[in-house]
Amino acid sequence: MNENFIFQFFISPKYRLFRHLLLILFMSVVLYNSTPEVTEPTLILLFFLLLFYVNMYLLVPKLLFRNKYVLYCMSILGIISLSALTYRIGCNLFGEGIDSDGLNIPLFAALIVVLVSASTSVKLFQKWILDRQLIFELEKSKTSAELEQLKNQINPHFLFNMLNNANVLTKRDPEKASQVLMKLSDLLRYQLYDSARDKVLLTSDIHFLEDFLNLEKVRRDNFDFLISKEGDLNGVQIPPLLFISFVENAVKHNNDTSKTSFVHLFFDIRNGKLFFKCINSKPLMKAIYKTGGLGLVNIKRRLELLFPTSHNLKIEENKETFCITLNIKL
Repeated sequence: MNENFIFQFFISPKYRLFRHLLLILFMSVVLYNSTPEVTEPTLILLFFLLLFYVNMYLLVPKLLFRNKYVLYCMSILGIISLSALTYRIGCNLFGEGIDSDGLNIPLFAALIVVLVSASTSVKLFQKWILDRQLIFELEKSKTSAELEQLKNQINPHFLFNMLNNANVLTKRDPEKASQVLMKLSDLLRYQLYDSARDKVLLTSDIHFLEDFLNLEKVRRDNFDFLISKEGDLNGVQIPPLLFISFVENAVKHNNDTSKTSFVHLFFDIRNGKLFFKCINSKPLMKAIYKTGGLGLVNIKRRLELLFPTSHNLKIEENKETFCITLNIKL
């Protein structure tokens, strides 16, 4: 909070007057307490303020920020020379009784260099903070867009299959076809509307998975599934559609015509952590079984964005099953 206030003090327009007053006060205290080294503090204060603001609002934005480094350095050297000359002339014209030859030119030049460096540093610091905020907002926007894209990765083939099955059932079993369409409607409604929020109830997401698997069960006679829930799931909120890619991947790769295939889901809440496990059977005869499909790649990326340091994903495979274990600190 203190760090944020300091940043805001240097960059926020509402603190601009306070910044300028603080600068004038600081320079006045330094100059008026530097006698006899500085014989005309009021005159030098006006010079320094003019130099400070010319450098901050003209030279730095117009030259330094546009990569005109040589021209910027030449301008600073010219200002130092011109300031020293102007000070000498001012002492001769207005500094009655003042020995202008007593001007300590090296000290005067050193003060100007310090002042220019300070004003340049302030402007660079402001630009760094603004650039950092801009980069953060761009990364946040990019991350949000990427999350939104990854969130909506339900395979369109599933929708096509369900609609085709419903079309077949309308002739063979109209009542069952109606049930399929109703479940499909609930599933799509959740995906399009309910999941638009940043957080959803874990129980709602599990219900969505149950509808998904029930529809798959309608499509395949030799398919079974189990959803186990342990711990207090009530009130627990998670990012929406967090587990669907795991389940889709399990369903996609376990179709077996020779035996009943299955998908088992386990949810457990304990000690402030969510434990999720997805186990699916593997077909006896299959030429290729890829463990790193697009769905898993997407969910890995999404987990990295949502829980960069608070999740653990484990993938295990044996001859008969494929298992995903995910632990998330809530």
